[in-house]
Amino acid sequence: MMKRSMFAPLLGALLLASCASGPEAPAPSGERTAYPQTRTVDHNETHFGVNVADPYRWLEGDVRTTPEVAQWVEAQNAVTRTYLDALPGRQRIVNRLQQLWNYDRFSVPVSRGERLFFTMQTGLQNQPALYVQDGAGAPRLLIDPNTWVADGANAIADFEPSPDGSRVAYSVQDGGSDWRLIRVLDVASGQTLADEVRWAKFTGIEWHPDGESFYYSRYPEPPQGQMYTALNYNHAIYRHRLGAPQSEDALVYTRPDHPRDSVRAQVSDDDRWLVITVSRGTDERYEVVLIDLRARNAQPRVLIPGFTNDYQLVGQTAQGHFIFQTDRNAPKSRIVAIDPARAQEVNWRVLVPEGADVLTGADRVGDQIIAEYLTDARSTVRRYSLTGQPVGEAVTLPGLGSATGFSGSPRSPVTYYSFSSFNRPPTVYRFDTRSGESAVFRAPELQFNPDDYVVEQVFYNSKDGTRVPMFIVHRRDVTPNGQRPTLLYAYGGFNAAQLPTFQVQRLQWLEMGGVFVLANIRGGSEYGKEWHDGGRLLNRQNVYDDFIAAAEALMANGWTTREHLAIQGRSNGGLLVGATINQRPDLFAAALPMVGVMDMTRFNQFSAGRFWTDDYGDPAEEPHFRNLYAQSPYHNVRADTRYPAVLATTADTDDRVVPGHSFKYAARMQAAQGGSFGPNDPPRLIRIATRSGHGTGRPTDQLIDEAADMWAFIAHHTGLEVRTPE
Repeated sequence: MMKRSMFAPLLGALLLASCASGPEAPAPSGERTAYPQTRTVDHNETHFGVNVADPYRWLEGDVRTTPEVAQWVEAQNAVTRTYLDALPGRQRIVNRLQQLWNYDRFSVPVSRGERLFFTMQTGLQNQPALYVQDGAGAPRLLIDPNTWVADGANAIADFEPSPDGSRVAYSVQDGGSDWRLIRVLDVASGQTLADEVRWAKFTGIEWHPDGESFYYSRYPEPPQGQMYTALNYNHAIYRHRLGAPQSEDALVYTRPDHPRDSVRAQVSDDDRWLVITVSRGTDERYEVVLIDLRARNAQPRVLIPGFTNDYQLVGQTAQGHFIFQTDRNAPKSRIVAIDPARAQEVNWRVLVPEGADVLTGADRVGDQIIAEYLTDARSTVRRYSLTGQPVGEAVTLPGLGSATGFSGSPRSPVTYYSFSSFNRPPTVYRFDTRSGESAVFRAPELQFNPDDYVVEQVFYNSKDGTRVPMFIVHRRDVTPNGQRPTLLYAYGGFNAAQLPTFQVQRLQWLEMGGVFVLANIRGGSEYGKEWHDGGRLLNRQNVYDDFIAAAEALMANGWTTREHLAIQGRSNGGLLVGATINQRPDLFAAALPMVGVMDMTRFNQFSAGRFWTDDYGDPAEEPHFRNLYAQSPYHNVRADTRYPAVLATTADTDDRVVPGHSFKYAARMQAAQGGSFGPNDPPRLIRIATRSGHGTGRPTDQLIDEAADMWAFIAHHTGLEVRTPE
């Protein structure tokens, strides 16, 4: 099943941490530090009568091909590195993170024939490796990306075994880019075949029933030198036959009249249909197209027209009717059956009606449907027959957390899933639909006690009275005292729910005595379509209001004060952080805007940015332009304002949110501070990773270094003393 958007997420002795000085603590150097000089250009544009100055437009140049930008990056990293390396306790944080990260991680296995395929990342390995397990035998290593390149920055992005499990197609991610190279491996011999498929992007890998070919989605090869920045158009589905060169791949489906459309293929349970899902942005509004694989020269036909709603293929009924999860006339989603011969909506059968909780995913496993729900932003899992009747008890989960997986087929009653929470690393379970029982398949060996940490959910009211949930996580001996160093995180967009999941770097922040908070602000899918709509387009100010209200609630409830509060967000969350500190610079001690969308007037001019107009609005339309310009972090920096300490992060190979966003933002923030900072000035720094992308595929050593930099930075500026076990 294709879930959500196709495109559109260890411990020794406990030590008490005392609060040291707050944000006025001496900087690592007692002298005034100059930022690198950034030249300006006289670039002004008028949009709907508004003059938009863009003095750092030249920083949009690709760092790999523009020498002046590369020199600027080197100079910025030098200043940032000097500051971060001098922070108290940074190396101790690195050492502790290396200890905490040294455990085995497993993916949810995929079953084909008698074989199970899964990834495992042992200890401090940079990348997960692919393994196969034959029946009850021992796992066998198939592909180890840790041997590919010296810096560990290449990864297995995705893998898909053939129907009989004799081969596995896998995609390679190079240096964090969204581009994919697809290769094929023979499972028995462990040999990689000669096949190579290039320029795949935003794609799955779907095998044809013959096991000798597979479907994938790609774009045309980009212009020379524009691989990481050019806009992507003319997405197309191709069929690759093993042993043939890519030049002979058959074009299966594309939309030349609609070059902005994106397409992705799935094969139905009965192997008869190629089900193509077409999208026009990041919103879950799809059109569904069928191609009959049993008919010679079959032409595509539209099963569900209109781009009005979300449709996720769950499987098929015993009669061959399609089972879809949809929000059509059901803002929290429901499950329906559609006869391909009588596909009009009047003929749909409701199998599982909309309920009080949000349906986030469903799969057919054997003769049951397993449905995943969000209940106040935490997972619950229920079972139904193929006719929609409840079956047995709900799947018992081990606590308040997040469950993922449950993929299956009509040919097996067994599925696998993973469960994690803020204080529990992912454990993989085997679930048998016949008995309704779960058994541990793979579990990490914990060197800490999850019960030493408290995970609680509370609710607060936003500016307009909307009730918003947030999770508060802390060591059991850490209680509200009004001055706890606290890290507040949120995302707030693209219908993406933020769930209680484990991140080992957060555990280290908690171990030192910090508090971690996740706010489930509007813009996500925590409460369905209404929650998403409440934080997008002209409603985006609600996202910032919700985030600000979360900070104020933490203060009102005695957890912290502005001198001890840091905020963090990634991607759309980086935008959230940048916009929020422009609106309320007085409220925070430190800020971590990561790979953020910082120029809201030009986001749609690069790589995948054009998809985001569904959530942000189109800057070419006046109401949306005025709304976006008023929020844009880059354009709303003020020279007469004392901002919190800022450490912006980005990466040179980020072709999702191009690094020019963060480059321009950092330049403007530094200029507004007069080009330098003193011992008592909160710095405005940027950290630019090399051979790294938007987030996925990053090697462990990069993740440890980045986390150490961020934690040392916000610990220094929120007054958290860095203390780790000796």
